[in-house]
Amino acid sequence: MTSSPLPTARDVVDFWRQAGPERWFAKNAAFDTEFISRFAQAHQAAARGELDAWLADAEGSLALLVLLDQFPRNAWRNNPHMLATDGKALAVARKAIDAGFDQQLEPPLRPFFYLPFMHSEVLAEQERSVQLNAALDANTQRFAVLHRDIVARFGRFPHRNKLLGRETTAEEQQFLDSGGFAG
Repeated sequence: MTSSPLPTARDVVDFWRQAGPERWFAKNAAFDTEFISRFAQAHQAAARGELDAWLADAEGSLALLVLLDQFPRNAWRNNPHMLATDGKALAVARKAIDAGFDQQLEPPLRPFFYLPFMHSEVLAEQERSVQLNAALDANTQRFAVLHRDIVARFGRFPHRNKLLGRETTAEEQQFLDSGGFAG
């Protein structure tokens, strides 16, 4: 059995641009299925480091971030694997931002350079998320502050506890029961 050729960074970014904000953060089974069918092999290659050459420019870096940070959240909802490449996504985001690549793409795509910081359970990364997102729209900044405040309060995201087999504290359960953020 032979595998099909991997998509290019441009293929990933074009797909993401065409999906647009109305599909980026919505739960949509049809979109998830299309995303998976088109980019599962590329996600796996990116996770193995086989696409690290894409870090050479803004578009390639964005494509890696989509594959490492966003793809798993669509492909493996409510499965620990959705968080498996978060560390690599964060490393890509750091390098891309240090190179100024986030500033080379249009503002609607910039949050994808910053989301790996927002997805981290490390408070320093959350503080960086708030700082980076401050230059964006108020709604994006609102979510950055919300994420940071949860990690500042609990040291983690309580809504991940069940997924990760962690015990939920009484304070965390009260937060979740009162409508706490569900990510």
